[in-house]
Amino acid sequence: MSATDEARRLKLYAYLDAREHRRTYLAIMRLFASTLLADLSAGEVTAALARAERLGEIPPGEARVETVIVRLKQLVEWGNLVAGRREVVAASIAEFQHGSVRYQVSKLGVRVQRAADELLATAEGAREVSRELLPAIVNGLDELLRRLRLAGTEQGGRRATERLAEQVTTLFLQHGELAATVRDFYAYLGQVVTRYHLMAEEISGFRNLLVEYIQKVVEDVLRYTPTIAEILTRHEFAGAVTELLRILTPESLGADIERARGRRAEDWVELTDWFVDRPGRPSQVTALREATARAIGTLLATVKRATSGGGPEPGRRAELLTLAKWFDESTPDQAHTLAAAAFGLYSARNLLPAPEHDGGDDERTPWADGPVIDVTVSVRGRGDRGARGRTSRILDDPLGREQLLAQARHADARHADALAELAAARGRLDRVTLSPDALGTLCGLLTDAMAQRERTTDPGEAGDPVGGLRLTVRPEPGHTQTIHTTAGTLHLADTTVEVSAR
Repeated sequence: MSATDEARRLKLYAYLDAREHRRTYLAIMRLFASTLLADLSAGEVTAALARAERLGEIPPGEARVETVIVRLKQLVEWGNLVAGRREVVAASIAEFQHGSVRYQVSKLGVRVQRAADELLATAEGAREVSRELLPAIVNGLDELLRRLRLAGTEQGGRRATERLAEQVTTLFLQHGELAATVRDFYAYLGQVVTRYHLMAEEISGFRNLLVEYIQKVVEDVLRYTPTIAEILTRHEFAGAVTELLRILTPESLGADIERARGRRAEDWVELTDWFVDRPGRPSQVTALREATARAIGTLLATVKRATSGGGPEPGRRAELLTLAKWFDESTPDQAHTLAAAAFGLYSARNLLPAPEHDGGDDERTPWADGPVIDVTVSVRGRGDRGARGRTSRILDDPLGREQLLAQARHADARHADALAELAAARGRLDRVTLSPDALGTLCGLLTDAMAQRERTTDPGEAGDPVGGLRLTVRPEPGHTQTIHTTAGTLHLADTTVEVSAR
């Protein structure tokens, strides 16, 4: 996919992050995505949004037809909707304009809206892993081979081919659900076990989650994965997939048709890679076992830190929670007094303009709903921001040092060759062809020489102290200095350039 196509597709998500009118865009896209072959005019969309406005789902005034037309055109520009026309019977020009232009949702627009609704409906907690699908996948692969042999006989016929397609679709749906649940579960697990502090009840819950639930998941994986891997790596199975693709891929379908999973060779490679290790690329099953081991190790470290008091000094987490509770229960005047006593934030006179509020941090937003400020580990554990520990050692890298020295020697040699080439061209600079390195050195000297002049009519001079070379630039009306290089010719009008020894 080209960069232009990628940028065009990413615009489909623009309405989800629109700072203004996001709720209106969501209501419009949900209206189009809720019906198959939705073909709506601006007036029909306005009528549907009127009810959402009465229920408070969109801001007031967003259900006016003029506003709806602007929103629909913006969604068309982003690519979520597609505009079209059809013949209508209208009593006025306005009615014709509102009724003749029809809008349909694009294929990618439906996918984006479906993914957005699924995300908004997803719970924050852990997602159960569908481990019961592992034995179903084993049985599905065996059944697939049996049906493939039946479909290749004369007794099989069309019905056997249809049952074969059903089995392939079922197999990939099962694997897709299993992979999605595993991915979501371990993503949740990763954001939890890395928290520095956990409450006692949280530690107990995560202990049961890791030690008991994950144990069952890993046991099922270890029980069924070898069988699945053995079937997928059979020589017979590779030939069966080739025959399967031939049967399930009709030639009448064009190349631009998005096929169902299991109808392409890449789908079977992805399925195999999920269960089978390859040299230099572990499978997802191996990654699952390693992630489980890391999660259990992290939980044990968290439990040890919580039971040992967080180190030599007691942790301040409980004190900070108590202070937050006092702030929550206090009046504004009490909160000012409490802040002054806890943090030394006494009142001060500030003559600068007040900063603009950002992200809901204003006088109308409760502190619990405002932006969250990260508290560093040193403040939570020790109550101060001072650094601890020794300064990290600077590691000696002999190979890196030698590489840098070799690069420096190479650069010095190229610079010396360029100076020698310029020195050999003294008095005949316009009759030789300079190499790229010599041209770069010459341009550097020209820049320094021109910078030395106070006026454009003054001569300028610059030199290289290492190579003993001097370059002089003099203004000479009517004379053009020509310098030939391998990349082209440089013409300096009304200028004379001389190269000499220092």
